[in-house]
Amino acid sequence: MRSPREYSEADVRIRPNSRGSRPRSKRRPDHADAIPALVIGLDRGRARLLTDDGVAVVAMMARELGRAAVVVGDRVDVVGDTSGASDTLARVVRVHERRTALRRSAEDVEGAERVLVANADQLVIVTALAEPEPRPRMVDRCLVAAFDAGMDALLCLTKADLADPEEFLSAYTSLGVSAVVTAAPGAATPSDITGLAELRAAVTGRMSVMVGHSGVGKSTLVNALVPQADRAVGKVNVTTGRGRHTSTSAVALPLPQGGWIIDTPGVRSFGLAHVDPDSLVHAFEDLGAVAQDCPRGCTHTADAPDCALDDWVDSGRAGAVGEARLASFRRLLASRTSSD
Repeated sequence: MRSPREYSEADVRIRPNSRGSRPRSKRRPDHADAIPALVIGLDRGRARLLTDDGVAVVAMMARELGRAAVVVGDRVDVVGDTSGASDTLARVVRVHERRTALRRSAEDVEGAERVLVANADQLVIVTALAEPEPRPRMVDRCLVAAFDAGMDALLCLTKADLADPEEFLSAYTSLGVSAVVTAAPGAATPSDITGLAELRAAVTGRMSVMVGHSGVGKSTLVNALVPQADRAVGKVNVTTGRGRHTSTSAVALPLPQGGWIIDTPGVRSFGLAHVDPDSLVHAFEDLGAVAQDCPRGCTHTADAPDCALDDWVDSGRAGAVGEARLASFRRLLASRTSSD
């Protein structure tokens, strides 16, 4: 019988690596030549940008960022073809830190939140006084979202020719929320809209987000503020009392006198599952200072045990104004989980 052969390393054939032997580097380029820009729109995975030099650019996302890395209002750095010429495509390689982020939860499911707009200074909540009827709980929820994001809030009441605004405004007086009242009965030109000058003054020089139900007149106001916007204007369904969605995606529009308006699609819900009650109370300086004496984990609701806000009112230190502000705050707090 033949003895088994003994093998050595010389008998093993080493196949060459067809991909090369140099290991892949994890280092990424620093893109020192990247150009800063503002995201003014999104469309099917592409971002529409305006560079700091005023050039309109279309860009894709760098692979490491992902397709959903940016929202309207983001400041980004972009490389590639930034000439703005037709059929050119640049690439977003960095997203700057956000100053503010307006968020909304889907169906009030915790963890399902998404950022709607970044870096805005002010949330303009547009609601009609009639046709369709105002929905105060929706307004409350928008206010909560604004306070949570660290943004100022402005109530913009439309169709004041159809209903008196005073009763509606009285619910927000104690919160110190600014308001503008407008009316556009058959308005054909911006000069026919009463209250437009006050609204223009409130948004000029700022980045403002406009939100509201379909049919409340939001697009009419946007077209008046930005004549070249040409946003579609919808009608209210006489059967349901609801408007038809006319804006399909958020878009940032430059104001002639300076600043930006971000027009958003008409909303029918504004989930707030992501909002922490403790962070909300600190949006109100006086209430937040008192709430520091609350026990750990206090929900600040009317049935919360040993809530320092109740002691503040019961002792008389809050006064009538403080008591009204606490009642309004608790109404906002309850709106986090109520249907609108």
